[in-house]
Amino acid sequence: MKLRELKEQLSDKTIEERLDTLASLFPEQVIFTTSFGVEDQVITEKIFTNNLPVRVVTLDTGRLFPETHEVFSQTMIKYRKKIEVFFPDYLSVEKLVNEKGPFSFYDSIENRKECCRIRKVIPLRRALAGMSVWVSGIRAEQSDNRGQMSDLEFDEEKKLFNFHPLFDWSLQDVEKYVKDNSIPYNSLYDKGYLSIGCEPCTRPVLKGNDFRSGRWWWENSNGKECGLHK
Repeated sequence: MKLRELKEQLSDKTIEERLDTLASLFPEQVIFTTSFGVEDQVITEKIFTNNLPVRVVTLDTGRLFPETHEVFSQTMIKYRKKIEVFFPDYLSVEKLVNEKGPFSFYDSIENRKECCRIRKVIPLRRALAGMSVWVSGIRAEQSDNRGQMSDLEFDEEKKLFNFHPLFDWSLQDVEKYVKDNSIPYNSLYDKGYLSIGCEPCTRPVLKGNDFRSGRWWWENSNGKECGLHK
């Protein structure tokens, strides 16, 4: 199916209807990856409460905050639904840490990207294998880089469609939806952690700074990504 044709089929539909349409067009080939951020929790709520046939998975890097595991548990308890977990290959992690130590990512961008590749990118590849649509919680206003994306794209490298249901939502839209629907969310969010990744690589976002500024803050770059999203 062509991108333009798919966009036409999804136009003038709610988020729930668009997800359901995608699941109908690509049965058992639609996957949503969550890191349990507030945007992801909104999408999880829509999938679970509407019993949509979309796989919900998460990547556990081995370096997550305890608070992230807590909201993971709260989400499973609230919705009584399955969230699949993908871990990095332990041999690759052992090799990395034995050769470069536990904090090699602070030394260079190359080292940081190597750690992200082992702990996130490669596990993601396994999760996306055989999938046709990848759903994520990207919003346009999160960064200049993401603002140049679209709510529906085709990833030539991964050979699948990328769908961002909340692409046009504001942060206020997200926060209101979470509050109105009593959705569990990461308690770190209330402490200024607007984008929550691995514990050693995440800190609170200072007032007035970019949404992604709390990630890999020691790097001087405006387009900081881990490799999951180009």
